[in-house]
Amino acid sequence: MNWSETLTTSWSAIRSHSLRSILTVVGILIGIAAVILTVGLGLGTQKDVSAQISALGSNLLIVSPGSTTSSAGIRGGFGTGSTLTIADATALDSKVNAPDIKAVTAEKSTQLSLTAGTTNWTTSVTGVTSSWTSVRSRTLAYGSFITAAQQSSGADVVVLGSETADELFGTQNVVGQSVTISSKTFQVIGVLKAAGSDSSSNLDDLAVVPMSTAANDLIGGTTSTSVSTVYIQAASATSLSAAYQEAQSVLLNTHGISSTSDADFTISSQDALVSTATAVYRTLTVLLTGIAALSLLVGGIGVMNIMLVSVTERTREIGLRKALGAPPRAIRQQFLTEASILGLSGGLLGAVVGVAAALILPAAIGSSIVVSPGAVGLSIGVAIAIGLVFGVYPATRAARLAPIDALRTE
Repeated sequence: MNWSETLTTSWSAIRSHSLRSILTVVGILIGIAAVILTVGLGLGTQKDVSAQISALGSNLLIVSPGSTTSSAGIRGGFGTGSTLTIADATALDSKVNAPDIKAVTAEKSTQLSLTAGTTNWTTSVTGVTSSWTSVRSRTLAYGSFITAAQQSSGADVVVLGSETADELFGTQNVVGQSVTISSKTFQVIGVLKAAGSDSSSNLDDLAVVPMSTAANDLIGGTTSTSVSTVYIQAASATSLSAAYQEAQSVLLNTHGISSTSDADFTISSQDALVSTATAVYRTLTVLLTGIAALSLLVGGIGVMNIMLVSVTERTREIGLRKALGAPPRAIRQQFLTEASILGLSGGLLGAVVGVAAALILPAAIGSSIVVSPGAVGLSIGVAIAIGLVFGVYPATRAARLAPIDALRTE
């Protein structure tokens, strides 16, 4: 019997028990679709997390101040001190000191109440320099951002986050309006585009003012020259490590510290956050894929079940074919072909369902699903392998039937 005859005979046998065959294919289909969606969801989540972290600023280094120690000897955590200053940011922005640093911006934040007419809203008022939007990868929905001249003169201007503008005015198109901060009137010159949230704050609920204005008019005190964070943008992704070394060297020098172990600041990068988040989601993806693979095992057991039943029902047919001269190899080949057809059918249909679901579900669940061609191809291959592996025993059992015993079976 050649392959053409084998395929024709196998297809006829499958069609003669269509309902049973369909149910077996559905078992494999569900497993394949689940694997594709699980892998796709894991890859999509990694992509979303990386994009959200990158949205905080490309090639970014984040410098935080050291800790504080109270009079009672109680030490605060990193970031609680006032060890970073505007002068530090200026030193880092020097091409002579740090040629691999493209731009630098500093932030000085405090919680204050804003008033617009009869409406008030408490938010984070952040003093920044004019390079803030480029370093932090923020864009404007309306108006313009703080200029170097406004920063130098300590102008009473403010740029609102999208949610802050909505809370105060009920709309985001509020350029030219006035808000009161600490009894001082500020003119709204711009509104930032929505950026979502990071790990610690709502990026759309803030009010941005010139650094000099924040230091002199809104915060003041002995810490007026200190800043809460310095953001450094490296010249490129490949120069991020060099920018790190330069920033560390500059700050150690300006702070008069000789050893890195005594540094009163910390420098972190976005790459570390991306790597950590990716590792977590990769582990979850492997776990969920393993769970989805169990359904493939169930589908494989279904293939074995239908083939064993088929061998039992077709005992006389097998006996007749062997009596007419069919070798055991031909019998084994036919049953393995039937099992492979069931596996391939389930694999192809599962791939179609999985890809279709990956295109439809993101809008419903609010998360990306990345279809991996490798995962699709591997899933189809696994489906065929399942048909072969779980079809070996029934096919071998059929091939070993003695013709006389098979023909005497009722």
